Amino acid sequence: MEKLAINGGKRIRVRPFPARKPFGKEEIKNVTAALKSQNLFSFNGTMVRKFESDFAEYYGVKHAIMVSSGTAALHAAVAALDLEPGREIITAPVTDLGTVIGIIYQGCIPVFADWRPGTINMDPAQIEKKINKKTGAVIVVHLAGQPCDMSAIKDICRRHKLPLIEDCAQAYLAEYDGKMTGTIGHIGCFSMQQSKHLTAGEGGVTITNDDDLAERMALFRDKGWERCKEGPRRYSMLGTNYRATELTGAVALAQLKKVARVVNCRRKLGDLLGRLIKDIPGIAIPKSPAKAISSYWFYPLFITGCDMRKFAEAMAAEGVPVWPGYTGKPIYLCSEVFTKKRTFGKSGWPFTSSSYGKPIEYREGLCPVAEGALNQLVVISILENWGRKEIEDIAAAIRKVANALCV
Repeated sequence: MEKLAINGGKRIRVRPFPARKPFGKEEIKNVTAALKSQNLFSFNGTMVRKFESDFAEYYGVKHAIMVSSGTAALHAAVAALDLEPGREIITAPVTDLGTVIGIIYQGCIPVFADWRPGTINMDPAQIEKKINKKTGAVIVVHLAGQPCDMSAIKDICRRHKLPLIEDCAQAYLAEYDGKMTGTIGHIGCFSMQQSKHLTAGEGGVTITNDDDLAERMALFRDKGWERCKEGPRRYSMLGTNYRATELTGAVALAQLKKVARVVNCRRKLGDLLGRLIKDIPGIAIPKSPAKAISSYWFYPLFITGCDMRKFAEAMAAEGVPVWPGYTGKPIYLCSEVFTKKRTFGKSGWPFTSSSYGKPIEYREGLCPVAEGALNQLVVISILENWGRKEIEDIAAAIRKVANALCV
């Protein structure tokens, strides 16, 4: 058996992996044009409006509303539903806090549906199990670009008359049954944070075919201001300032032309890695629905035959860094918003709201499948500017470490 680098053996990978460089002359051209216009305010500009039009056309939907971040996109989506305080919104246990911030700010209660065993996505059966008379909506999270089982989830939402929001922050151009994620539910939400497939450093966008939801999201991002109506200024709803600038729009507009290439490259590399490691004992590739096509924001891998952290340490010594445990714990255990009810002053609102009417605690064991899976999960980067050599080195390191450590 080949000696591991962590024990003094020869490393699989000596050269650093190429860094991602998402921006080029197209972004510079657009940003320069925006600056030369002497206006960076989107309501008087062209870049944000053009991006919204092009993004909607790209996804084949009626409306796209650009905002300042992916968190803002999800908040706008929840706000557009206009739910009463105390309603519950079912979502994923493993996600960024940005998925749940809008729920809490709207006075609603996050409820977490466990993963389906062997996957990194919500179990439709667990979603339906959590539904009660207080349930107001479902937010699915297509983690790592892997689509959820949208046929089952959409059917559940249809039968229970619940709006369905898709968190596609990590899932640009991912597909389920021939449809792009974000177009299957009532609202799709995207992030343009630096690490995303389509990046403007920050930024976000929502999409929908519902005219009323689109209008409310557009109003919400601009403080509820009905700018297009004549006469005295009128604010028709409680909103925020989640407007994007022309600089963000300029970068995003250039990125939109590149996102298909980015996803296609990652998809080819991710599929290649899967083929190279599928027969290695002690590891498992998370299952995805048969109708799903991932966009590989990262490559997830379950380490079943040895300690996940020892595996990660050995991989790093081989020159292939991986991240053990992804978030480490589900969001309800790694945020004091949930563990200590640190929300608004000392109130604990909305968890203590009389409109909710019952105590709620977020503790270990709430989603046992996800909690257990995080103790086996490692995250492997896949970037669109890598080639076959990078993937072969990753696969060789996985095989070498697994053969030495896993049983």
